[in-house]
Amino acid sequence: MVTFGFLSTYPPTLCGLASFTASLRSALPDGAAGGVVRVVDAIPAPGPRPAGVVGELVPGSVASGRAAADLLNRQDLAVIQHEYGIYGGTDGDDVLGVLAMLTVPAVVVLHTVLTTPTPHQRFVLDAVVAAASAVVVMSETARARLVTGYDVPADRVAVIPHGAPDPVTPDRDRGGPILTWGLLGPGKGIEWGIEAMALLGDVRPLPRYVVAGRTHPKVLALQGERYRHALLSRAGELGVHDRVRFDARYLDVRSLRELVARARIVLLPYDSHDQVTSGVLVEAVTAGIPVVATRFPHAVELLANGAGVLVDHQDPTAIATAVRMILTDRTVATGMASAARAAAQTLGWASVAIQYRRLADGLVRRPTPVVA
Repeated sequence: MVTFGFLSTYPPTLCGLASFTASLRSALPDGAAGGVVRVVDAIPAPGPRPAGVVGELVPGSVASGRAAADLLNRQDLAVIQHEYGIYGGTDGDDVLGVLAMLTVPAVVVLHTVLTTPTPHQRFVLDAVVAAASAVVVMSETARARLVTGYDVPADRVAVIPHGAPDPVTPDRDRGGPILTWGLLGPGKGIEWGIEAMALLGDVRPLPRYVVAGRTHPKVLALQGERYRHALLSRAGELGVHDRVRFDARYLDVRSLRELVARARIVLLPYDSHDQVTSGVLVEAVTAGIPVVATRFPHAVELLANGAGVLVDHQDPTAIATAVRMILTDRTVATGMASAARAAAQTLGWASVAIQYRRLADGLVRRPTPVVA
């Protein structure tokens, strides 16, 4: 059995890559899920490491990078999560030193593929891809961008979905909320969702909007809760403060799944035009919930079968129109839920783990034993 080593942020760090790696590792069979080299923001605090973590990669530390490569080389294969913001150096170029010291095949998972990178961002991504034995992206849009925009050979890029947990039994009564969840920060577009709520005062029962999630740690360090406070103020100005609720608790997997199961609509009003991966989108579709999303690339692709409605960016009127249609037309809502369940067949973590194992098996070619 091929064993995996991982280089990524990892719980208790709060970020999408940490959750992704923990979920993928848990979905692998016993014996395959090797250790995690955890990317940290600073020198790790003393005390026991989180379960599954065998080492830490500290920004700017050459010795840390050498130790990280050594730990990854003890497995059959290294899975490297790539996002510009998690590694040290300019545009995260510290990761190149680790990749250069690997002696085992490396699978690089790209969470961001920019259409207009800066010259140095392009240099970093080109170097990361060149050092990889295989590249994984999570949408056909990302694959097309790599092939056409970065001149990456198509046969080096595999599309494997993000993955989502198995949903709990839906519990969407007539008063279930419109839901947005995930780490909070500018660019999430929550303000457009709040403005849309102000346009839905004639719908009965009155729709409620729940925004669940802590403020992103990096946003919190730089700006505090400025964005959340601005959203609360905006809800008050529009007279919908009693229909917009912020839940800033950290929810464990089970609690989050139960919250999602109660939602009638998932709203993703993101400002980004570049986003090729959204774990929240995948989880909403897997749960069979109608989605209203701006036209970011992953949403355009995943909702093409009718599992949701696409709206223009920063357009609260369009959001309100889409929400109204789903809330007032049971046929529309039922059709979207059915399309979502059909799309969900290959999105569970168990299915995703199988696809990573197949990719790994093709990269790790063990010699055939010679029979005497």
